[in-house]
Amino acid sequence: MNTLKFNNHDEMPALGLGTWRAAPGQVKAAVKAAIELGYRHIDCASIYQNEAEIGQAIAESIAEGRVTRRELWITSKLWNDAHAPEAVEPALRRSLDRLQLDHLDLYLIHWPIAHRQGVIFPRRGADFVSLDALPLAATWGAMEALVEAGLTRHIGVSNLRAEALLSLIDGARRPPEVNQVELHPYLQQPQLVATCRAAGVHLTAYSPLGSPDRPADLKAPDEPILLQDPTVMAIAEAHGASPAQVLIAWSLAQGHAVIPKSVSPARLAQNLAAATLRLTAKDMAQLGALERGRRYVTGAFWALPGSPYTLEGLWGPR
Repeated sequence: MNTLKFNNHDEMPALGLGTWRAAPGQVKAAVKAAIELGYRHIDCASIYQNEAEIGQAIAESIAEGRVTRRELWITSKLWNDAHAPEAVEPALRRSLDRLQLDHLDLYLIHWPIAHRQGVIFPRRGADFVSLDALPLAATWGAMEALVEAGLTRHIGVSNLRAEALLSLIDGARRPPEVNQVELHPYLQQPQLVATCRAAGVHLTAYSPLGSPDRPADLKAPDEPILLQDPTVMAIAEAHGASPAQVLIAWSLAQGHAVIPKSVSPARLAQNLAAATLRLTAKDMAQLGALERGRRYVTGAFWALPGSPYTLEGLWGPR
């Protein structure tokens, strides 16, 4: 398994298990099956509302001798209503309690968006707190303190565009080590990738398969289906692989971490096997030509009437 290396010599497995949309009642069995298959990187978040079951799966897998805590890489994320500096550590401790862990390997700021404390999903503009009132740098200072307290080994961000990332790095004592963003052949984000590489920030690709199981209200009626793209399917056929394996292998070949989600043991095994798929230079060129700026998780839910957040502010001008 390829790994991404950190300055303190820690190594994050490049292929992990995503748990967004992994439903309660299914996710515990999926995580246990994944660990049994050989997954060692589990990506979680408070807002996914399944950390308690994931914690049970991890605890049982360790107790059964299938894995040790040291062998696992566990990531979780700070939700938007806990950006106030005094709310950051309690939010992480709640995740640790649910996950039955004494520390995380990586903790991320989930979005560069702030809500009023206790507002999980805003319904009106007044539910938001602007970054002028609560700067991301203030939240980041509290994130840095988590490392110093031994509650997480590494810290990073998610959904941060290049300019915002560089601004955060400029004022940081401990720069972000990971940026988790949507990445796939339809959304390759070359400027962001180059910025992260130059700054020594690892990238983790979420929605690497085009997020086909995201909620219906987040889908466009005519959106392209990445897993059915003719080029992806032709490359898969040439290698005797699945389209999902081709897309996972593409992210790994770019040097990114990648966190496809599944609760099916067969698909979990298939996704893990993508780590051994070697795409050719021609394959990579063909996949590179698929760029269309197609974002499946648009963030439009933050741009409500009266919100201080806009899509241009989030992602930059198109």
